[in-house]
Amino acid sequence: MTLKKFKPTTPGQRFKVITDSSDITSSMAEKSLLTPIKSTGGRNNSGKMTVRYHGGGHKRKYRLIDFKRDKDGIKGVVESIQYDPNRSARIALVKYIDGEKRYIIAPNGLKTGQQIISGENAAPETGNALYLKEIPLGTVIHNIELNPGQGGKIARSAGNYCQLQSRDGKYAIIKFPSGETRKILQTCKATIGMVSNVENNLEKSGKAGRNRWLGRRPRTRGVAMNPVDHPMGGGEGKASGGHPRSRKGIPAKGYKTRSLKNKSNKFIIERRKK
Repeated sequence: MTLKKFKPTTPGQRFKVITDSSDITSSMAEKSLLTPIKSTGGRNNSGKMTVRYHGGGHKRKYRLIDFKRDKDGIKGVVESIQYDPNRSARIALVKYIDGEKRYIIAPNGLKTGQQIISGENAAPETGNALYLKEIPLGTVIHNIELNPGQGGKIARSAGNYCQLQSRDGKYAIIKFPSGETRKILQTCKATIGMVSNVENNLEKSGKAGRNRWLGRRPRTRGVAMNPVDHPMGGGEGKASGGHPRSRKGIPAKGYKTRSLKNKSNKFIIERRKK
């Protein structure tokens, strides 16, 4: 996969950088795995705006993704790699030998026609889902469960991956993309490989209109508001004083918001890097 730049024929094209879609093999979604999404525009059930700067955007349908990978011992063949408007990663349509079709998060390097399998005794190859107790140490993994049978929660976005570092009793030691090192039960599942669309973070939209297509409305800076609207508002002229903080006064840039009594603290060996 490579990055595409454009000739500056318009102001929007001048700075636009996108990933090419050479890895996408089909633009036709599987209808049985689609479900509607109702756009809220940031409003709640009484019509009040509860989330600012949301609204508009292109209409989408949600692709039902198999995060649990619970068809153990049944081989599947990758039919196509597809674009998903609801996530940064690519998705793969898998057809199993019993006739069922499912979408999975596509790992980097997965090809159409490739066979994948999940469960015990599966080979630690790209796209296969195994229990952490069976994965070789040092393996790059994604779509990791935090609780057995819950479905993958960790490392699901484009280019993300974790690494299985060691084992300690009934736990596996996993290093996260953030730098955090954490214990996870060895009976949890993970998928081998790195998530696809690796260069997604290098994309540049090039124009405001592309953000509007994604449902993102213009965001007003706190320093441009009045004191009644934001802690950083007010002042004479273009003053931008005050410490960076949210509308509710929570400091940004280094202030820890995690609860000191969080029950999962005991599983964290090393905190994420600042």
